[in-house]
Formats: sequence, C-alpha cells, structure tokens
Amino acid sequence: MMIKTTYHYLVATLIWAIPGYIITMKGILAYSQIPFSKWWLFAITLCVSYGFYNIFSKVVDRYITHISSLPQKSPFWQTFPLKGWLLILFMMMLGFTLRFIQGIPIEFFASFYSGLGPMLLFSATRFLKRAYI
Repeated sequence: MMIKTTYHYLVATLIWAIPGYIITMKGILAYSQIPFSKWWLFAITLCVSYGFYNIFSKVVDRYITHISSLPQKSPFWQTFPLKGWLLILFMMMLGFTLRFIQGIPIEFFASFYSGLGPMLLFSATRFLKRAYI
C-alpha cells in the first residue's frame, strides 16, 4: 500500500505513541504499588528519562531525515529503514522477556517504565509535529 510522506510521519507517531502510552501506564501502576518511603526512585526515573531522551532524540532525527527523503508516495513499511524495524522488534522482545523473568523488583519496573514511556510519547510528538509542518 502506497502512502504519502505525511502519512509516514503519522505511522511513526502511532508506532512510538502506542507503546509509549502503554509503558507509561505500566510505570504509573508500578509506582502505585510502592510505598512512598521509596521517594528516591523518582531520581532514578529522571535519570532514565534523561538517558532515553538523549538516545531517542538521535534516533528520531535519523528517522525524520529518512522519511523526508522518501518519494512523495511509497510503501508504508518504508517508514523506517530495516534497522529501525529490527530495533522495534528487539525492544518489544526485550520488554516481553523482562516481564517473564522472575525476581525483578517492582521498583525496577516503576523507574524504568516511568522513564521510558514518556520519552517514547515525547518522541512521537516530534513525528506528529513534522507531519503537519
């Protein structure tokens, strides 16, 4: 199916925003199960967020450059290069694997997911903004 360049940005937005929302909600749920005495986890969450912000900023810039170089109409799977699709697949598999490993404390999920999810959502807004500029 051939889609316009604008729709490539919208596809990228959805592919980053949907997991971002789900992961953010899981992080908030994990935080709700932790006693407030572990307030220091918020500092870890901020560090995780900062790390993912730096990583995702570079990745999104590369994907925006890739999408802007596509012809006016191209197949939807060209939204990301092959490495991009493989990265998405790897991240999904890593997420599924983490959930099935026994013994990982809820504090890890709270700080990791609460740092990762919002940064995915923020990155998705960059694709969305680009779609309408």
